[in-house]
Amino acid sequence: MNTVTKKPENSETTIICLQHDDMTEKNTPIQINMLMNVLLTLSSIVFPLITLPYVTRVLGPENLGKVYFATSAVTFFAVFAELGIPVYGIRACARVRDDRRELTRTAHEIMTINLISCLTVYAVLAICMFTVPRFTEDRALLAVISSSMILNALGAEWIYKALEKYTYITIRSLIMKVLALIAIFILVRGRSDYVIYGFLTIAAAAASNIVNMTGIHRYIDIGYKGRMDLRRHLPGMLALLSLAAAATIYTNLDIAILDFMKGDMEAGFYGTAVKIKLVLVNLVTSVSAVLLPRTSFLAVKGDYDRFIMLLKRTMSGVIALAVPAASFFIMFADDCISVLAGEEFSAAVLPMRIIMPSIIFIGISNITGMQMLVPAGKEKEVSHAAWIGAAVDLSLNMLFIPRFASAGAAASTLAAEIIVMIYLLRQGGRYSREIISAKAVLIVAAVSAAAIPACIWVRVTGLGGLAEVITAALFYFGSYCLIIFVLMRKNVLLR
Repeated sequence: MNTVTKKPENSETTIICLQHDDMTEKNTPIQINMLMNVLLTLSSIVFPLITLPYVTRVLGPENLGKVYFATSAVTFFAVFAELGIPVYGIRACARVRDDRRELTRTAHEIMTINLISCLTVYAVLAICMFTVPRFTEDRALLAVISSSMILNALGAEWIYKALEKYTYITIRSLIMKVLALIAIFILVRGRSDYVIYGFLTIAAAAASNIVNMTGIHRYIDIGYKGRMDLRRHLPGMLALLSLAAAATIYTNLDIAILDFMKGDMEAGFYGTAVKIKLVLVNLVTSVSAVLLPRTSFLAVKGDYDRFIMLLKRTMSGVIALAVPAASFFIMFADDCISVLAGEEFSAAVLPMRIIMPSIIFIGISNITGMQMLVPAGKEKEVSHAAWIGAAVDLSLNMLFIPRFASAGAAASTLAAEIIVMIYLLRQGGRYSREIISAKAVLIVAAVSAAAIPACIWVRVTGLGGLAEVITAALFYFGSYCLIIFVLMRKNVLLR
């Protein structure tokens, strides 16, 4: 990975990110963009926590499992309908953002490809909905959720991101999420309303895409009639499709296989544990979410010292956040499930305990892959890691799910995340060893263990429910932060 010290040969990603970064400074202060990203991240954490306790109790594990399965199935089709465009479109349009005519041409070419791929995938999905028995059972639910594919194609969110309309994107998204949240509490009233809930899970994004369609004329000409060259975009799109397909397979495969093998009930248990895990993953990865333009800039400039320093600091923050979070939710998984989902979902406790450590490995992989390897021109290695994870996840799911059901799916995912992390760290070579310290990881783990006695006594108080979880969290994380602070003062940890 010696490309960090010089301009990489295949540096399309880094060049675009550099252009993106420079243009940001001319238009919107980067602090504003970071603030907008923080608000979006917080909404992805808070909103699920608000709705989950309600929908789990109203719909129950079986009907909620139907929604989880349908969402997972549509996600497989959607990744091929999108054809890597959500990322490719940002790159391609960022190049020509100051030339309205060329931006119009590029946008129309990409949208045309997207619509063709979307209609093709819809045709395949329609055949499956009438021929695959499991799809036929929930045909209406699949039809509702799959409507997001065509709306994503027409909404062209990538144009707004290429033009760095982050304030617009954030405000629009928050408004739509609030409306969808309110609608869930009003319209989802009984167990038969799972199709309505399925629609409302994609309603915020669907409404946002409709709003995009009404305002896109401000940035491109709608009636473009010039020459179009669709083929020039295909190589870049297909390269990104490979990465997106691999990531989608190994992050959604478990629920689909579990539902096919064990039914909606087990999918409901496991899907609930995964949803709680994803909230924590969003929290942990938000630490590094806005780093890509900056690390790309430093990689292109060959500023090795600042590149490593930034990654090292971020890695320390991710580990310091992920380890205690995973530890706490493993200890209090039963109380968290009881509060967030209800006693009916008690079978989700074991898979949740098994899968929780994965947030540590995901956090490390995110920095190593997306923030270190990608800026250094190593996108292929990141894609290989995702395909390896998909192969491991598929193999273990087929082996473990028949015997251990949702617990087997959780174990398979955990193993896949460990393998992906190890592969990415090896691809990083000596840079991986510089940004992550085994000693620091051991210290954080020891501090997390030392903070356990501060909260474990809550178990014997009999508080129960939400009061017990909040009290335990306050004592655990309070003690953890206090010990970390003392160690930092004594220079045991880097400041």
